[in-house]
Amino acid sequence: MSGDIKKVVLAYSGGLDTSVILRWIMEEYGAEVVAYTADVGQGEETEEARVKALNTGAVQAICEDLREEFVEDYVFPAFRASSLYEGYYLMGTSLARPVISKGLVQAAIDTGADAIAHGATGKGNDQVRFELSAYALKPDIKVIAPWREWDLKGRADCVAYAQEHNIPTPVTPDMPYSMDANLLHISYEGGVLEDPWVGPPQGMFKLTVDPEDAPDEPEFVTVGYEEGDPVSVNGVRLSPVALLTKLNELGGKHGVGRVDIVENRFVGMKSRGVYETPGGTIMYHAHRAVESLTLDREVAHLRDELSNRYAEMVYNGFWFAPEREALQHFMDDLQKTVTGEARLKMYKGQVTVDGRRSDSHALYDEATVTFEADDVYNQSDAEGFIRLQSLRLRTFAEKRLGEGE
Repeated sequence: MSGDIKKVVLAYSGGLDTSVILRWIMEEYGAEVVAYTADVGQGEETEEARVKALNTGAVQAICEDLREEFVEDYVFPAFRASSLYEGYYLMGTSLARPVISKGLVQAAIDTGADAIAHGATGKGNDQVRFELSAYALKPDIKVIAPWREWDLKGRADCVAYAQEHNIPTPVTPDMPYSMDANLLHISYEGGVLEDPWVGPPQGMFKLTVDPEDAPDEPEFVTVGYEEGDPVSVNGVRLSPVALLTKLNELGGKHGVGRVDIVENRFVGMKSRGVYETPGGTIMYHAHRAVESLTLDREVAHLRDELSNRYAEMVYNGFWFAPEREALQHFMDDLQKTVTGEARLKMYKGQVTVDGRRSDSHALYDEATVTFEADDVYNQSDAEGFIRLQSLRLRTFAEKRLGEGE
């Protein structure tokens, strides 16, 4: 296949792996390499990556700002679905991969490239996410995955290769783990974190202060929602990127959003991941608080059953699959009434709901739920309700006791 490939668009981060891959593709395939760096909120790394790509041999370095698209078209839809993988993970990495893949495929089309390439390993989820997304968008796309092809066995081999080819190596003993950042979160894995009994190294976290060092006074934040999407913070309307950035700042100040989990990868193994998602954690709780007022009970329960399926689809790389898109239509339809505000309290790593209201769509009726006298609810009606609900239980018990249990 190498003879048919003259130009490759590489998903390029500027890190050790993708820098080595850039040079390896040039030598192994004899192809030109276009470095594609998607800005999904990782910060100044994007410009550094562009310069480094050109210095490493890329014929072109594309840096595309996808932050607004990432938050509005990927993060917000997933949060409308209240998706949470295995009860903890807000899927910052999982949600970034399809938008990067979309940009990568489009760059290949625009530059007339014969293939795309990525730096995901053969053990991880990202290889699946990148490639499933690419094939869904361009079925005839060719994919180069060096970690499944070359004879480099690990990080030490990559460092040696980089030194041999005069490629700067960013990995040092001071950072013995890998890190991936975007506007929604930062993930940490590998290295010292591979032992699930070992705690995260001191000073590792970038977005959040240690909870014990957070302010001694709590802070309150009010998040406004319209049809399931956050639109304001403390009464100020903000764009999606500005809103998430603001919530990251507020949550990070109070140490909100740290998660340390052992998760089940799609490829079959368990892995330890450490994440910090301050703004996303605030959004998740605020969204559910507004939903508690505005969603019908059975609709909410059905949504929660399907949220787990939705999260699995996204985590496993099926963002562009018809089942995820169909489920998204359902999620978005029931969000039409999710309009209101939630007030949350942030303190020492915790975020709790302090209040919620919806002037237009609240199903909560204080006149019905009050413990004081009311003219709405006849409490004696509950007797018949309970007798009907207990009918099968009494029948079962009579049968069981009749058999001498």
